[in-house]
Amino acid sequence: MEPDAGRGVQGGVRNLNWTVIALIGGLVLLVLLVAYFASRGNADQDKLTSPNVTASSETSRDKLCASSTTYDLIKRDLFRRAAQVRGSDQGAYDQISSSAVVRMENPVMEGEDSSTGAVRCSGSLSLDLPPGVAVVGGRRTLAANVDYSVRQAADGSGPVVLLSNADAIITPLATLSRVAAPAVEPRAVPDDNQTMATEEEEEPAPAPASPTAPEPTRQSSARPSFNCASARTRGEIAVCADAQLAALDRQMAGQYSRAIAGASPEQRAILQRTRDRFLGYRDRCQNNSCIGDAYVGRMREIRDIMNGRWQPPR
Repeated sequence: MEPDAGRGVQGGVRNLNWTVIALIGGLVLLVLLVAYFASRGNADQDKLTSPNVTASSETSRDKLCASSTTYDLIKRDLFRRAAQVRGSDQGAYDQISSSAVVRMENPVMEGEDSSTGAVRCSGSLSLDLPPGVAVVGGRRTLAANVDYSVRQAADGSGPVVLLSNADAIITPLATLSRVAAPAVEPRAVPDDNQTMATEEEEEPAPAPASPTAPEPTRQSSARPSFNCASARTRGEIAVCADAQLAALDRQMAGQYSRAIAGASPEQRAILQRTRDRFLGYRDRCQNNSCIGDAYVGRMREIRDIMNGRWQPPR
């Protein structure tokens, strides 16, 4: 009897072991299938989302090149640097800057600096000056193809713009001056067949005053630093005939006199030597814009000599 009972227990145990093994195998297979499909789904999701994230990032960077905030920073930098070149009051240039208009055509993102995060851009920049002011030659619109970079400030205060290749705008902008307002045409007198305006008709509102330009001058008071009765060269005659150039001449002459008074013997020799070269260049100019640029360049040269930054031309 006992041997028969032992054989029954062993058979039950063997049957139970095969059942457990089968269940465990099924569970393992199920886990493997779930893991396979889960990993495949994540891979497909990555393929869909990664390009979208990259495209969104590139679009955001590209907008930095063409944002109104970037253009305002460029305009402020143009007037700031022009005031430095001119050696004029920054406040006067800031006042004009608030009424000037910057336009950028074909802004393009050229690339990105991975070390600083700066976005490199380029475009065709135009600066429209407000009514009542102009640069030497009467121009009120200045244009140049410029390069600029935009990055976020380290302190989180906003974007920072670094402008380059803008001398074609900055140099003439330093010659800024007030111009005479256009003459107002007289109103026609109505004849007997026309209806007279009633006494209650309101007069047109006067035009707003234009911003004050640095050292404003009028065409009727062209007084350079020298006697125009002795003007002989092309440059002298042009300066005597243009109030804006005359203002630049007076400003440059005053700067030169102050520099000579405080210069060392070596600096005084350089100032006098470069003065002759400046006058020769001015008198070879064929137009007023060239003469104005020559005066601005001379004022920059005087500052460099006095600050020890001047390098002889090669």
